[in-house]
Amino acid sequence: MEFSYKTRRRLSLLILLIGLPAYIAAALYVVSLFERPSIWLEFLIYVALGVIWALPFKFVFKGIGQPDPDKPAGE
Repeated sequence: MEFSYKTRRRLSLLILLIGLPAYIAAALYVVSLFERPSIWLEFLIYVALGVIWALPFKFVFKGIGQPDPDKPAGE
């Protein structure tokens, strides 16, 4: 599935503004269900969850910081 640059840019903004806060809330809720682990284990859990959320969206964020490749060079 190939999205245009403009679509990927809008989708990445939606993911960052709505999806990421929802994921953070869900991660906090799941971790709060268990007894509090040691500070280092809790840190590793949050680091792992912080990396895992982005893996499914890698194709959306790839190249977003670059100039629009679909735009003609003269504009």
